Amino acid sequence: MTKHIIIGGGPVATNAIETIRQFEDGQSQITLVCDEPAHSRMALPYWLSGQIPREQTHTADDASFQKQGVEARIGTRATSIDPAAGSVTLADGDVLNYDKLLIATGSSPLKLDIPGTDLPGVQTLWSLADTEALLASAGTSANPRVVMIGAGFIGLIMLNAMHKRGWQLTVVERESHVLPRMLDTDSAAIVGSWLGSKGVAVHSGTTVTAITAAADGSKSVELADGTKLAADVVIVAAGIKTNVELVDDTGIDTDRGILVDDRMQTNLPNIYAGGDVAQGPSLFGGQEIHSIQPTAVDHGRIAGANMAGHDVQYPGSLSMNVLDVCGIQNASFGNWADTSAEAMTICSPEGHVYRKLMWSGDEITGAIFVGRANDVGMLTDVGMLKGIMQTRTSLGQWKDFLAENPFDIRRPYIATGVAKKLAATTLLGRPAQPRSYRYEGTPAQATVGTSHGVYVDAKNNS
Repeated sequence: MTKHIIIGGGPVATNAIETIRQFEDGQSQITLVCDEPAHSRMALPYWLSGQIPREQTHTADDASFQKQGVEARIGTRATSIDPAAGSVTLADGDVLNYDKLLIATGSSPLKLDIPGTDLPGVQTLWSLADTEALLASAGTSANPRVVMIGAGFIGLIMLNAMHKRGWQLTVVERESHVLPRMLDTDSAAIVGSWLGSKGVAVHSGTTVTAITAAADGSKSVELADGTKLAADVVIVAAGIKTNVELVDDTGIDTDRGILVDDRMQTNLPNIYAGGDVAQGPSLFGGQEIHSIQPTAVDHGRIAGANMAGHDVQYPGSLSMNVLDVCGIQNASFGNWADTSAEAMTICSPEGHVYRKLMWSGDEITGAIFVGRANDVGMLTDVGMLKGIMQTRTSLGQWKDFLAENPFDIRRPYIATGVAKKLAATTLLGRPAQPRSYRYEGTPAQATVGTSHGVYVDAKNNS
């Protein structure tokens, strides 16, 4: 019986487990090793904002692991890998043998080398424990003062959750504008203006030089430009690094992450990697680290299928970030910062609207959208644009149409047959199966919103 070991408990791990079981029908042993409960990091903001309980961030539990025949070593860390022996050593001294190994150790927040980062109330915001610590630090205060160091994607997701609680928020970003890895200067300026209108103070183009504490526990955050910011809690969100330390001296090839091919396999046989720690195929060529949930899910499913003995190739991940910032929608896809691409741009700072399409010939290879929900999400333009890019569809004459009609993605999407291409495409060569785990066994539910009526009424009245 094949012995699988999976290190990590995020979406790579849970999707790999379910895929192995779907392809192997239970004819293997699976051991999961993770120092945290299996959960989704993208659900943490919903817990932080008070929309869900902690338990709903989990993506598996003891009952679901037992049902899938998985030995879950939760709360245990893997300390070393021996590829020659086919074994993994755990922190408690146990040595586990494997036939196939999946490394999904993810990434960790970067630390700042400045005075005061070890003070109580100064923390990162990355894990279940971090989120719990922040809620404890806020205590009974209805409106704590929070200074966030860093205005990247993960930081602003958490900032959005704190905004929903009504906390006093200040952001410090060393780059010239917020979301520097997601937005260009003009689109970020719209977001920065929007944050200001919502009472969020933004200090960009400066760094934190020190954090000091007063006798009452409050903090003072000192900036390089001389500004001092008062805070009850300081969040360090200065970026992330891949957790590649486990493969040091193993012979597994790394660059910025663990290098994997289109089967999620490393240079060593029967060892796979996925998610934030993996540097894998990109849709537009090369090998990239795309630290996003959709890529992690894809990596887990591809790795799981191949570990189960099938030969499934990954077409490559699409860089994409979709984010709500205190009520304004932001999305960027693909090679949005490609200076060699042709750009089509519409910008209305007063209306908080920004759209940029990046073209290589008649193919869209990157995009940025900023706007209110009705201008971005409700029109489903973001989803259709994603489909156009994923299918690598050449738009031909529709390129000129979009130059004149940047808010009408629907016509070229339909006319070029993107929906038909997507409907005929599967990641693993078979229909996808829904995840078996549900919180408290509750079936998935969908609520039809008011926007749905616009489309239904138009159809019924046509």
